[in-house]
Amino acid sequence: MNRHLETATSSQGLRRVAIDPVSRVEGHGKVTILLDAQNHVQQVRLHILEFRGFEKFIEGRPFWEVPVMVQRLCGICPVSHHLAASKAFDRVLGVPAVTPSAQKMRRLMHYGQVMQSHALHFFYLAAPDLLFGFDSEVNRRNIVGVAQAHPEIARKGILLRKFGQEVIRATAGKRVHGTGSVPGGVNKHLSPEDRALLQRDVDQMLAWAQDAVAIAKQLHAQNPALYDSFGASRSNLLSLVRADGALDLYDGVLRARDPAGKIIIDGASDQAYMDLIEEEVKPWSYMKFPFLKSLGAELGSYRVGPLARLQNCDFIPSALAEAQRREFLASGKGVPIHAPLAYHWARMVELLHCIEVIQVLLDDPDLLSGELMATGQRRRAGVGVVEAPRGTLIHHYEVSDDDLVTMCNLIVSTTHNNQAMNEAVRSVAREYLDGRELTEGLLNHIEVAIRAYDPCLSCATHAIGQMSLAVALVGPRGELIDRVLRSHDGQLEHELNPQTGAAT
Repeated sequence: MNRHLETATSSQGLRRVAIDPVSRVEGHGKVTILLDAQNHVQQVRLHILEFRGFEKFIEGRPFWEVPVMVQRLCGICPVSHHLAASKAFDRVLGVPAVTPSAQKMRRLMHYGQVMQSHALHFFYLAAPDLLFGFDSEVNRRNIVGVAQAHPEIARKGILLRKFGQEVIRATAGKRVHGTGSVPGGVNKHLSPEDRALLQRDVDQMLAWAQDAVAIAKQLHAQNPALYDSFGASRSNLLSLVRADGALDLYDGVLRARDPAGKIIIDGASDQAYMDLIEEEVKPWSYMKFPFLKSLGAELGSYRVGPLARLQNCDFIPSALAEAQRREFLASGKGVPIHAPLAYHWARMVELLHCIEVIQVLLDDPDLLSGELMATGQRRRAGVGVVEAPRGTLIHHYEVSDDDLVTMCNLIVSTTHNNQAMNEAVRSVAREYLDGRELTEGLLNHIEVAIRAYDPCLSCATHAIGQMSLAVALVGPRGELIDRVLRSHDGQLEHELNPQTGAAT
């Protein structure tokens, strides 16, 4: 099926090209491009079309249910939501730090989640473009095509992801939508049998992760001009870092750098994120546009995720990944790297780090025994922040005295990257599409820029106020009786009955 649809917009005299849906991403979104008669690009926008409503239907639920409920936002990164919610409700219970056993079980779960998600994205979703070319035959650009042309690469990617899912199963109880983390701690230890199973394969996974980094580096070396410039736009960077500046995917303080690499926020508590971040709403997307308050909407947009994390931290606390991080940074020749395709290299460095952490954690006796739960003095609100595979994930809840959730605010990784993704598609459209006759391969360039961010569009949908809505009343013979349109600002518009000319 051809996903690239063209319609005329006679009122503006422009041709509208829609990429609908964007493929090989989680969730549903589309890109619209407005072209003049000479095919010059006039406007490009990434639209997020889903509306999930999680923040509203969480209200009124007992807070201990929420860590299991919110992970239904996504089937690819459910652990991230599971843990961010658990951390938020730790605070509600007055537990600033869970027990060593609980913290290590959660870390093992989280690092397994990040590594399986990174493997899924790189090998399944991005590799077809990177290995075959953006203009390659469309029927070949998928994991089956990769498996046929590069069976060893595909095999390693599939088994890396499988290992990460096994880590999740062993810690959360299920590979998808588990229940292992609860407010105040966790509900189980790692079994000796599962530890032995994971230890059996972890050394092989470490070797394959190093191979994955080598593939990413090789792709960059084959075409550095493309990888250094494709869809590039400068932005601020945001992530958690450990108190000593190290990369930490589970916990830490907030740090931000400006586009030149200068630290502008450091050591900020995750509980105070509202003092740092504001969100803008635009009528053509259900995804918000966050920015740093201190810089304002125009200058304050930022990106998150592997590309930001590797450049925001001072070091990675595992030897192999840190050596690779230094090589990655050296490719920038002393200035921050802003090109979206660099995400793939950075993502594989993090994949390597995750397996190094898992390897060490599996030897820790606290996983097999020790206190699972902590208690504290009850509070009314809490914030939980983790570094999800795609970037910083914020969960914020308020809870009444009867233990029911009264407010929920989620700022997910893809939402943080919203402005950067829109800048990327504009840059690519102007460089590759402007003034040219469009082809499927050229339009795929737009999707490649979006995929580099590994967006989770299902997680990112979020609207404030009225939602745009269209309701049609159709008669028994299929005739349109009436159509009511509600705009994002709440205005209603009735279409007339085409037969009678009267409004219903």
